[in-house]
Amino acid sequence: MAIELTKAALHSGAYRAAMAKIYATEAEIDRQTARYISIAEDFAAIYGERDNLRFFSAPGRTEIGGNHTDHNHGKVLAASINLDAVAAAAQNEENIIRVKSRGYSKIDVIDLATLTPVPAETGHSAALIRGVAARLKALGYKIGGFDAATASEVLSGSGLSSSAAFEVLIGTVLNYMYNDGKISPVVIAQVAQYAENVFFGKPCGLMDQMACSVGSFVEIDFADPDNPVINPVSFDFAACGHSLCIVDTRASHADLTDDYAAIRAEMEAVAGCFGKKCLREVDPETVYGNIGAIRKKVGERAVLRAMHFYAENARVDCEANALQAGDFDAFKNYVIESGFSSYMYNQNVFAPKQPKSQPVALALAISESLLADKGAWRVHGGGFAGTIQAFVPNDAVAEYKAALEAVFGEGACYILQIRPIGGFEVKRN
Repeated sequence: MAIELTKAALHSGAYRAAMAKIYATEAEIDRQTARYISIAEDFAAIYGERDNLRFFSAPGRTEIGGNHTDHNHGKVLAASINLDAVAAAAQNEENIIRVKSRGYSKIDVIDLATLTPVPAETGHSAALIRGVAARLKALGYKIGGFDAATASEVLSGSGLSSSAAFEVLIGTVLNYMYNDGKISPVVIAQVAQYAENVFFGKPCGLMDQMACSVGSFVEIDFADPDNPVINPVSFDFAACGHSLCIVDTRASHADLTDDYAAIRAEMEAVAGCFGKKCLREVDPETVYGNIGAIRKKVGERAVLRAMHFYAENARVDCEANALQAGDFDAFKNYVIESGFSSYMYNQNVFAPKQPKSQPVALALAISESLLADKGAWRVHGGGFAGTIQAFVPNDAVAEYKAALEAVFGEGACYILQIRPIGGFEVKRN
């Protein structure tokens, strides 16, 4: 009976006001209502009837500016998106967290009596859950047991950070369920990063988690990676007349690890010419004044990548300032500049060892032909393969989507919006 009451409340619109804060249109709220009902049904099928069922949401994220700058302690502009991970969850008194994610056969069962890394969980979602709980408790926050069914629309492998959305989702459940929502989004992000670094075993930065947790646009300065400076950027994306499109070129990321690693290594090699560990520790004037000597030591590509770093780092401030001032045309110009810099100087649009495979370059070329003088386009995320990002006027979205999917296949173009808030409990009115 309890599940039927929850479904009836969703049908009647009892959650509609809360959903309106994170989903952009009435049609999308209708779709999400049906989705939440199906997640509640998942919960009942797994755990049985509960009368204390609650809903939580955490968004994916997109990198807007600062392509390949964070690993050299640079600045990044990122934003949360309307694709999210959702949990239907109910508190239990067992001091155990159980999470069943749609699409996975196994239920993660985490006994909170053990809050140290479990080697067998390394690289698995159970490690993220345990890590989030462990870090929250170490920071003095309350934790406790709950049962959850989750479902995610954050695309895995698309550069939209499905793992960060999951981590933030778990932190959000514990925040609202046991701490009355008083834990700040910044702390939730730092906790999520800790879980991924220490328990999951992936040495990621903080950008993904911060964008998912804080919401909307956020500028992050990694000059001190242990204490990044977080500046939310106020801008009403829904009113700008554009949509954010992510195009998946469906190219494989296999065998690209060395290409990704080379970008960081070459930037650090330039810094090493001056006895420093990263480019942020070296004034750009020092590099520009010594290019002749640097190229002899580390090669021209490393110099070009350093030039990209300095220009991109400055551009993040320009993008954030343009949004803050409500000047979306200036913002789009900076996005285009970012894309050209990544292409020409950072050189992460195609892999040198696969010169005939250039799907990202092709997607960018098609985007330029369609969006010149009215939109913006750039490589998205790590590059070499994968996705591009485009800001497309709303009246041109259908044409843009059709053109890109004619080349890369049906469903390759995702039409997104910037979500105004991060991790969130979706409550009844």
